[in-house]
Amino acid sequence: MTVGTRARRRDWVAQGGQYEYRVITLPRSTSRNEARQLLTEQAEYGRWELARTVLYEGGERRVWLRRKILRVRSTLD
Repeated sequence: MTVGTRARRRDWVAQGGQYEYRVITLPRSTSRNEARQLLTEQAEYGRWELARTVLYEGGERRVWLRRKILRVRSTLD
């Protein structure tokens, strides 16, 4: 992480920067290719990024996606 990136991150957090999360549960029957395609579509069109993934003993996979909450300030003042 560079100095400029740290400063932007610190400013973003100071302004109340937060993430929203989406949890997707993929059943055992979902192939790797189907899971990859689903997550790629979420990233491209929904602006989600992969935060965490867990593979459970029975083969079920749980995926946490996150994206920044963008707050728009009014310019009418």
